Amino acid sequence: MTLRQAQGWIAASDNIVGFTGAGISTESGVPDFRSPNGVWARNRMIEFDEFVSSRASRIEYWRQKVESWPAMRDAQPNAGHLAFIDLERRGKLRALITQNIDGLHQRAGQSPKLVIELHGTTAEAVCLSCRHRIPTDEAIRRIAAGDLAPECEKCGGLLKPATVSFGQAMPEHELRRASELSQRCEVFLAVGSSLVVHPAALLPVLAKQAGARLIIVNRTPTPLDETADLVLRDEIGKVLPALAGAPAGGR
Repeated sequence: MTLRQAQGWIAASDNIVGFTGAGISTESGVPDFRSPNGVWARNRMIEFDEFVSSRASRIEYWRQKVESWPAMRDAQPNAGHLAFIDLERRGKLRALITQNIDGLHQRAGQSPKLVIELHGTTAEAVCLSCRHRIPTDEAIRRIAAGDLAPECEKCGGLLKPATVSFGQAMPEHELRRASELSQRCEVFLAVGSSLVVHPAALLPVLAKQAGARLIIVNRTPTPLDETADLVLRDEIGKVLPALAGAPAGGR
């Protein structure tokens, strides 16, 4: 299969589901958590149960958030993000499922109703008791003022970044919606994901089993390369605009 054939699949379809992982955001300067030089290589990973049970662990978790937040807050969408905007504007994109927590798809202009954040968002902190949310900037201001493990000002519950930690349940509504849309799409476009993190990695499998074309754009091999209809290994910001039919580098 060739890029030209994949362009034809996309041109002929008005039922495309996009799926993105860290690779699309690293081209915007967002650190990768899993790489040998990523966030988890430099910091101790704190699982959800430890966060809940230990104040010292909450302090360390929030310290890491303070360290990583500026890079995510200041990152700007790239040509890969804009290619998905082009698909939406042309009436082709039915959903944009993302494993990313940086909000770059929405900042690029993607309709929030199309974006399904499987792992939550780092832009907010949420109370684990009453679910009240505050902006991450507000939580970090409190930490800078000496509140090293901030709690909810409404109910006193534990505040945590509104992301899914290891050991924490995935959001049921988002996962169910992502599964349903994946099984109804004509083209499943997986971009910048290693496709090893479950249950998210099952979505392209569900799409393929239901008859969709599976296109993978990723710099490194994935477990689903042999299953895919086309695999493209190159810079996302270069390949995706060409694949989607958008001019590279801009709106």
